[in-house]
Amino acid sequence: MKCFRWHPVARVIGDDRALRTALALPGRAFRIGGIGPQPIGVGVFETLTSGSSGQPRRILRSMNSWLASFAVNAGLFGIGPRASVAVLGDLVQSLALYGALEGLHLGAELRLLGGMRPDRQAQALAGARVIYATPAQLRLLVEAGWQAHGVILVGGSKLDAGLRAALAGAELREFYGAAETSFITLAGPDAPADSVGAAYPRVEIDLRAGQIWVRSPYLFQGYAGVDAGPYTGGAVWDQGWLSVGEMGRLIGGYLYLSGRAGRMVTVADQNVFPEEIEAFIAGLPGVARVAVLPRPDALRGAVMLAVIQGDPVAEAAILAACRQRLGGLVAPKAIIWRGDWPLLASGKTDLLRLAREAGL
Repeated sequence: MKCFRWHPVARVIGDDRALRTALALPGRAFRIGGIGPQPIGVGVFETLTSGSSGQPRRILRSMNSWLASFAVNAGLFGIGPRASVAVLGDLVQSLALYGALEGLHLGAELRLLGGMRPDRQAQALAGARVIYATPAQLRLLVEAGWQAHGVILVGGSKLDAGLRAALAGAELREFYGAAETSFITLAGPDAPADSVGAAYPRVEIDLRAGQIWVRSPYLFQGYAGVDAGPYTGGAVWDQGWLSVGEMGRLIGGYLYLSGRAGRMVTVADQNVFPEEIEAFIAGLPGVARVAVLPRPDALRGAVMLAVIQGDPVAEAAILAACRQRLGGLVAPKAIIWRGDWPLLASGKTDLLRLAREAGL
């Protein structure tokens, strides 16, 4: 039986009680965080989705589905005995839990930095070789004055151009995946900036009418607890292939994301992906954070609004740039400015709260 282990030379800086409890008996099922009964079994465990479109789902996995990529990353990024690995998120987040278990299994010095203020995280990252983080977490570090270094493995959402430039001192390795799929693609230094890279080792990608389907050794087994009931908008299986409802295109072996099918909006009979608009606006001057949301419209079906944290002085320039780049139908009709920015525990934008507070 293959299972997670605590490598003899692994060392943890931070609160490791949850990890020690989870790994107390080799192969015993566990979950860190969440609600409901703990999983039962051998060689399996649960993690959680980000909850960006609702309550986090319980994800049931075999330990081997993550162990397979531990071996790949050990070779790609030099993760091994006494290498310093840092995770910025809480262990209830799939990305943070993955980075922590990988570091422990491979014998790294693991730095658990979830829950710390960004300025203290910046201090604690001194000398870290590999950092697991989301773009939202990295943006907070940059705003706290952090000078990027090391290998940064970025997941959770796409890096915008401004944040990418602010992280120029580090080796950025952006990857695309989901809690259900784990790694799908990995972007190296030569990948086009607008892409999310090429297929991660041992991953097959198939596009069906623009929808991304994957087959790999890294896929989950299914949803657990109440999430294991009838289909309610989660991932879909088809003869060993899995889709989480993401749309995209393959060009020259590189994958480009359009957005989630669940967020797609029809504007005057045209399919619009808010994520593509967000990616463009995020690179404009005066924008710190952005989310694009639909508002019902009797004539067009919907119109788009941009919720932005940044400098309101730039509003006219932002709207003009959107009209020029996206056209009058797709470009946001108005901007709602916010001083704060609601985030989920995963570090992703809380879209439901933004829409509710904007009256949408």
